[in-house]
Amino acid sequence: MPQTIDAATLRAAILDDDEIAVFDVREEGVFGQRHLLRSINVPLSRFELLYEKFAPRSSVRMVLMDDNDGLALRAVAILDAAGYSDISLLINGVQGWDDAGFELFSGMNVPSKVFGEHVEHHCDTPNISAEALKAKLDSGENMVVLDSRPMDEYHRMNIPTGIDSPGAELAYHVRDLAPDPDTLVVVNCAGRTRSIIGAQSLINAGTPNKVMALTNGTMGWHLAGFELENGATRTYDATSSSALAWSQDAAARVAEKYGVKTVSADTVAQWRNEGDQRTLYLLDVRSPQEFSAGHAEGFQSAPGGQLVQATDVYVGTYNARIVVADDTGVRATMTAHWLIQMGWPDVCVLEGDVTDLPTAPSVAPVGLKTATQVDVAAPGDLTQEGTVVLDVSDSLSFRDGHAPGAWWIIRARLKDDLAAVPMASRYVVTSGDGVLARLAASDLKALTGKPVAVLEGGNDAYTAAGLILTVGWENLASAREDLFYKPYDREGSPEEAMQQYLTWEIALVEQIKRDGTLVFPHFDP
Repeated sequence: MPQTIDAATLRAAILDDDEIAVFDVREEGVFGQRHLLRSINVPLSRFELLYEKFAPRSSVRMVLMDDNDGLALRAVAILDAAGYSDISLLINGVQGWDDAGFELFSGMNVPSKVFGEHVEHHCDTPNISAEALKAKLDSGENMVVLDSRPMDEYHRMNIPTGIDSPGAELAYHVRDLAPDPDTLVVVNCAGRTRSIIGAQSLINAGTPNKVMALTNGTMGWHLAGFELENGATRTYDATSSSALAWSQDAAARVAEKYGVKTVSADTVAQWRNEGDQRTLYLLDVRSPQEFSAGHAEGFQSAPGGQLVQATDVYVGTYNARIVVADDTGVRATMTAHWLIQMGWPDVCVLEGDVTDLPTAPSVAPVGLKTATQVDVAAPGDLTQEGTVVLDVSDSLSFRDGHAPGAWWIIRARLKDDLAAVPMASRYVVTSGDGVLARLAASDLKALTGKPVAVLEGGNDAYTAAGLILTVGWENLASAREDLFYKPYDREGSPEEAMQQYLTWEIALVEQIKRDGTLVFPHFDP
């Protein structure tokens, strides 16, 4: 049995200066109902694909938790096999924390969400209501609406006339998007956090324009009864030389005010060699498209706006070293100044252009190295007699398209939920790109002893072969607890879900105070 830790000792460890990784291995939908503020959700279903990203140092102090239902013990076995040496289980899991009288939180990305509320209060970030914005748009006022979300979210729904410019891109492109200093700049997101952080980024950068955050973002616009656009693709062009010069000057001023440090590539190389002593995160904050076109070895994609919005999706070890990088210093500096204000103690910006570093080779996810080899099946093989297709994609992806007749199941629930699936003489396992399916197929082979194959290339290959996926909910072997659904993905009234979300977000400030494990450092506005 692994060593254990009680709630009070864990709380003290979270508050000290040593590195610690606190992993909650329950499914996201369960985690989102109640969890420790400073825990990172690393679901057992995808554990092998995530643990090294969140805890790259195998000697780091690590605490795992679940609902006292054995999931964490299964994760311990995976970590033991990978050479992790300092693992503890929280006694009685999440309930043990609750029993000790400590605070539990609902929702996702809570530290970042409450930081946005803190910034609005501390900086008195100007805001504009949906009604006032609509009136200005209708009157043809000199203004621009900048949407601080990634393109996929913007494309789904956006404020009319809005231009997509994700968080860290705002200061980089604003002088091209609003060259007239008399142009009003309104920043929006889906709800509140990225609207507030985006608007305040422009203010901190010294943008000459008047800048405001749209109160409650697209949700507030929808709740006010106004129409949203769907399918828009408007975005920024390449940065002009004048806009680049202005943004680099602005970033230099921000760096001086907030104490943003830089680090050379040689020092980063040295830190990488010290990976057994200190955890190091190398984060490329450029756009995903730029990252995909070529990125430096050892760096992961963490677009700046999303990194601030959901730091717990990218960084899983507290008190680690963080190096952020881009090609001009602007996006990295604007991102770093927020991470510093969020309380991350050791953040640096890489000097120079990250694309000048040696590029990264393509490597398979670590977890796949331990997966048992199984046969592969082609899309046309799914209808063979006696074959049952199991889809371990996330539930929303399954809803939006799955192989006809496939059964949806959560990988970590295979042992318990397979009883709901028809008897089979052969199983074919699939997922979006087929990666998670390989791990699930390995589990299934050991569990059943029956022939198991993986759909080569997953559901992506199925559609690429010209075959039609089935849409909708059917054949659900597991409860839909793998995801914590966003308001517009929930069933029932989206308006009610949106209002609940906005109320929850605003109330986080008082809950954080009661919890006491997250205190933001003070900087003058």
